[in-house]
Amino acid sequence: MQTQTVLFIILAVIVALILVLVQYYHRQKTKGKTIMVLSFLRFISIFGVLLLLINPKFIQNQYQIEKANLVLLVDNSSSVKNESNIIKKTLEELGSSKELKSKFNISAYSFGESFRAKDSLTFLEKNTNITKALRTTEDIYGRTTTVGVLLTDGNQTIGRDYENIKLKKELRVFPICIGDTTVYEDVRVEQINTNPYSFLNNKFPVEAVINYDGNSNINKTVSVFVDGKKEYQEKLYFSEKENSKIIQTNVTAKSIGVKSITISVETLKNEKNEFNNKKSAYIEVIDETTKIGLVSSILHPDIGALKKSIEVNEQRQVFIISPNTDKSSLENIDVFILYQPNSSFTQVYDFISKKKVHTLTISGIKTDWRFLNSVQRHIAIKNGYPIQDVLPKLNSSFSKFDVSEFSVNDYPPLETNAGPITLHGKMESILKMTIKGVDIDNPLLIVSGETARKDAYWFGENIWKWRVQEYRNSKDFKNFDDFIAKIMVYLTSYKNKNRLNVDYKSVYQGSNNEKITATYFDESFTFDSNAKIMATIINKETGVKKEVPMLLVSNFFELDISNLTPGKYSFNISVLDKSYSKSGFFSITDFDVEKQFLSANTKKLERLASKTNGRLFFSNKTTELKKQLVEDNALLPVQKKTENIVPLVDFRILLGIIALALTIEWFLRKYYGLI
Repeated sequence: MQTQTVLFIILAVIVALILVLVQYYHRQKTKGKTIMVLSFLRFISIFGVLLLLINPKFIQNQYQIEKANLVLLVDNSSSVKNESNIIKKTLEELGSSKELKSKFNISAYSFGESFRAKDSLTFLEKNTNITKALRTTEDIYGRTTTVGVLLTDGNQTIGRDYENIKLKKELRVFPICIGDTTVYEDVRVEQINTNPYSFLNNKFPVEAVINYDGNSNINKTVSVFVDGKKEYQEKLYFSEKENSKIIQTNVTAKSIGVKSITISVETLKNEKNEFNNKKSAYIEVIDETTKIGLVSSILHPDIGALKKSIEVNEQRQVFIISPNTDKSSLENIDVFILYQPNSSFTQVYDFISKKKVHTLTISGIKTDWRFLNSVQRHIAIKNGYPIQDVLPKLNSSFSKFDVSEFSVNDYPPLETNAGPITLHGKMESILKMTIKGVDIDNPLLIVSGETARKDAYWFGENIWKWRVQEYRNSKDFKNFDDFIAKIMVYLTSYKNKNRLNVDYKSVYQGSNNEKITATYFDESFTFDSNAKIMATIINKETGVKKEVPMLLVSNFFELDISNLTPGKYSFNISVLDKSYSKSGFFSITDFDVEKQFLSANTKKLERLASKTNGRLFFSNKTTELKKQLVEDNALLPVQKKTENIVPLVDFRILLGIIALALTIEWFLRKYYGLI
């Protein structure tokens, strides 16, 4: 307690005594025990009030011993399956060590594609993400001193390269290298680059990276096969210094459908790992291109962003057109995007009305609302309103196509000066407007299309900011580009809206998370979470049939097909007790990225340890690791002091004492006639 507070308490005692003496001994002539009791009660009440005003506090110190964290991070991928006994033995030795337990708080996690607490080890995960394991450990243990013991072969298949990440100084990493550290002579197909789509009778590029590990001079032939037929081959020279080569060729798309592209390199004599001498990729050949005319009379970043997003799918070509262009150049356009239309768009709207072409109208602060109201029949917009920022809100009940995976998290606002919007006919909102956190009745993005002609309206400019924000969120544009692609697919489709929608890929890589998703809507086109969706999957090669219910996940149904063996499959998705079903075909490739590695990557693990002030160990050196951790003075437990400021007196108890003293004093004074 501070000296100043003590002096105030002494002063309060003196003041209370003086007031009591003045009241009961200076003014009162009566003396005796009664006056002494009354003066004591008055002293208690006055001193209590003064004590409340002073509110004295004192500091209470608490001491605790904080141990460093010892986090065991175990690689649970298939690449270390052959070393499972060594890993389990090492874990047991570290986890049960009395010396380590006395010095550290020990915890264990497993990682592969995901990161989780180590309850059981399967060594079946198809990917390894060491960066995620280190980042998650850093997030969990924050700024406390932490030692990460990383049991892995050092071969990462997904995620950012762990060698290049910057970790906090509180996290030190001690890798334990698992697996064969011998460097074998090996030649392999490292990577295949090709487009996901090609057009019939067009040439599509194929590029492959071939790497060699060894110190010999060799010549090997690399061949390119399309659906099993050799299309190209090239002989490459390798040496210890020239250990990486790139082949490039163009292949003609001769028929439509999904085509298998296989790159194969000749094996070495006595090569230990022949699995990585061959790698496959897939391309879908289509027989037509959708031509999209983007009509604008102004320059705006939205135009470039939309063109980039749409042309991610090479089935689509975007042509930027002036409103005053010749009508002959409009003839081959399948869909028009009308960007901020004004009176100069008259001829384009005449053409659209005559040909019944699908449209997407994007409005903004330079849109001529009177003109737009006059040239279409779906909406009526009041004008003369100020420019305002509007945020998007996804309509989860949208039924014309599946938008369940589209996320608008952290998307910046769009600008618009549109007033209240009146809808005519059957229109449905994909996105709704939110202004300053309040949901309003205006739609942000709507579509129509009960007939052969379909139209969509987007009320806001600066869409380019959404695409930029998507890259900030996820380091790619996929979420935004997929959403734009679905709008384009809808506008180029002549089908009426379906109550059952199924989303799947034609080809699934064997190492990926394979999913088929579906959405089902009731008669009012509201998402029906109570529906029972059944999937029937047939292996076209073996004829094996499998029926599996789809699971409800948020606002869509999901089927996990990652347990299926590689091959070609047909499927049927149906709603039980309803007449709705969808069918399709897909293939699962025989590819396990974990099998591409032959040896442990000791060099990268050693560089990681050096960057984090750790040290690389091998699985037969566990005793040496324990000794270093126990003897490292930088990892000693730390005594921490916590200062708590505690009130000297509980104010509720003190108020009760004051009230009780005043009450008793009042009754005694009344009883003895002193009032």
